[in-house]
Amino acid sequence: MGLKINTNIAALNAHRNLELTDARMAKNMERLSSGLRINRAADDAAGLAIAQKLSAQVRSFTVASRNASQASSLLQVAEGGADQIHSMLLRLKELATQAASYNNNANLSDIDAEATKLKEEINRIANATKYLSTNLLTGFGVKSAGTLTAANTYGFDVSGAAVGTYTISAPAAGGSLTITNSANVSQTLSVANGAQTLNFSTFGISLKTTVAFSLTAAGEIASAFGGSISVSGTPADFQVGDRNDTYSKVSFSISSIDSDHIGTDSGTQINGISLATQSDAQAALTVIDDAITDVNNVRAAMGAIANKLEYTYANLQVSIENLSASESVIRDADMAIEMVSFTKSQILLQSGTAMLAQANMAPQNILSLLGR
Repeated sequence: MGLKINTNIAALNAHRNLELTDARMAKNMERLSSGLRINRAADDAAGLAIAQKLSAQVRSFTVASRNASQASSLLQVAEGGADQIHSMLLRLKELATQAASYNNNANLSDIDAEATKLKEEINRIANATKYLSTNLLTGFGVKSAGTLTAANTYGFDVSGAAVGTYTISAPAAGGSLTITNSANVSQTLSVANGAQTLNFSTFGISLKTTVAFSLTAAGEIASAFGGSISVSGTPADFQVGDRNDTYSKVSFSISSIDSDHIGTDSGTQINGISLATQSDAQAALTVIDDAITDVNNVRAAMGAIANKLEYTYANLQVSIENLSASESVIRDADMAIEMVSFTKSQILLQSGTAMLAQANMAPQNILSLLGR
């Protein structure tokens, strides 16, 4: 082998291998410290793209599982209120059976007084059972009632209203607006000139007027609906998947079970029964039986949806687990393998450094030739 001074090939070779070893050890340290095999796109471009998609799906499913859980909680709140209404209907059945018998004629006024309080409480619970600010037992779902076309009005909102028909009226001279429900409960608000919010809190209906509004236009609001507001509901959507399709949503609604909506289909609801006479009590037995059936049907529907949501939640948890495992296979570092590689790189770094030192010392042997 020729002896050279200007170009130390052995040192260059040792230096090149030392640089490669140092780069590998730096990569090992990065993976060991982060726990990830892929820390940048250059590590594995295709793997990173797949892992990012899996990560997005996992995060979406995590939120979807919370949506399903919250939907279940909503149903539990509704079920609690429906259970109390069911209990009061059973008590009404007892009272009606008692009042329908001749031997209790002397106590009919007391029996009817209790029945009246129970009917009031059924209606109160139905209207007071809410999830956050959303009514659950007066027709749960996405509420709609057409579009308000009266001039200088906007913000018509029926989201808090019970499903049903409401009469809306105003005096010819304006100055007020009245809404009445099917149970003849009314609320009247004064109407002034200019911008204002007309909030019929009794029914969960509101609208707003602009600065150009005139109090005489109250009649225009009433006529805009033809004298009545018909509030309807459509199923509410709960996102339980990561796609915008029907398979990623669970939709349901809850029928109204207030005292205006349970009872016979012929038009006599619970709010219309009376136990003041024996014949009234006998007629009320049929209405109460139908009301109990109505509430049972609503509770059965809620139970079916609740069971569906339980399976939905369980499936999402399994999907999250399996997708996370898939992402881990691609992105996470195998710590044992990385530690073995790191140890190997450490040893090679030490030996490479020693060999570089030896290679740098080799040209000094030429001095012995010059000395002779």
